[in-house]
Amino acid sequence: MVAETFLEEYLPSIYTCIKCRACLTSNGESKPMCPMNEQFGFFSYSSGGMVLIARAIYEGRLDWSPEVADVLYTCTMCRACSEQCRNIYYLTNEYFNVPYFVEKMREELVNRGKIPAIARDCLKSIDLYGNPYNKPGTKRGAWAEGLGIPSYSGQEFLFFIGDVGSFDERGIKVAQAVSTLLMKKGVSFGILGNDEMSDGNEVKTMGESGLFELLAEKNIQKFKELGVKKIVTLSPHAYNSIRNEYPKRGGDFEVLHYTQLLAKLIEDKKIGLPEVKVTYHDPCYLGRHNQEYEAPRKVLKSIPGVKFVEMNLIKEVAFCCGGGGGNFFTSMLGSGEKSPGRIRVRQAHETGAGVLAVACPLCAKMLDDAVKDEGIEEKLKVKDIAEIINEFET
Repeated sequence: MVAETFLEEYLPSIYTCIKCRACLTSNGESKPMCPMNEQFGFFSYSSGGMVLIARAIYEGRLDWSPEVADVLYTCTMCRACSEQCRNIYYLTNEYFNVPYFVEKMREELVNRGKIPAIARDCLKSIDLYGNPYNKPGTKRGAWAEGLGIPSYSGQEFLFFIGDVGSFDERGIKVAQAVSTLLMKKGVSFGILGNDEMSDGNEVKTMGESGLFELLAEKNIQKFKELGVKKIVTLSPHAYNSIRNEYPKRGGDFEVLHYTQLLAKLIEDKKIGLPEVKVTYHDPCYLGRHNQEYEAPRKVLKSIPGVKFVEMNLIKEVAFCCGGGGGNFFTSMLGSGEKSPGRIRVRQAHETGAGVLAVACPLCAKMLDDAVKDEGIEEKLKVKDIAEIINEFET
């Protein structure tokens, strides 16, 4: 037996998995849950399959090969499997956090220099430039030019934009929409502009724990030097890191996702729209990772004139857009009719809604592309919640 020491703490769960495939569908109802399994159709590309891979490696029947790496790096870390797995819970009295387990396996691949080239290049860019786009830090604040957004200088909130909101064309539009809305509503906030750097969430999920520690340390130090007390994030991914990981490293801040802040504005009756039929996609890192399902819905439902409709798979069993776990940058999952994004927009289209609301810049980009690939641009528009409010507010 190979002495894979780091796997030993997971052995009770690894040996409890009975390949029941409950992790693939919603509560046994045959509704798709696992993005990898839907895309590739093989059990190996699922949480249960990855558990079997780990078992085979531990027993010396499988090596840390490029093929294993390719499978492990398709995981979007959506946590759908953890919501569905019950057998391991009944036998070990704890849920098996498969994404965290996959993250640890990716760490081993990083340590062995066995990660896929596209993942390696992404991590190298973040190490060199502080972002995965190979763009200099001096370009990070360009998205805000001409909008009159103040730099952070002691305002109530630091608005943390993140990599996608700073550099991705679709993400920039979301960042601009949210910033415009916050200024319009009189929220006291500022941004770091060129001084911001990656929050590190994707770095950590891709297995580069050393680089994540460096990014977290630098961000925490900067926040403290500036006297930051409250942070509102654009991305659920940044929200996850700053809220859950930074406190373990001395970074104790009050952290909100921007929809949570908007929900508070709704209470003051500051927002209103004409009639529009809207459905909502739960981002995995806001929903399953942080159990925030109600704030975005509260915003949408509280707006006069909005006819809110739900998809069949929502909240704990919402289907992933396919962008998590680094896949937004590496595209390890690939495309095609069975890609997660296209499955999700078909689910949205079935509701009859004309607008698919999102609360994550990664989801906005993934689902925007999926709508185009499905050829339904005239029937379904993907809009961030802030974009909806800015466009239709009366």
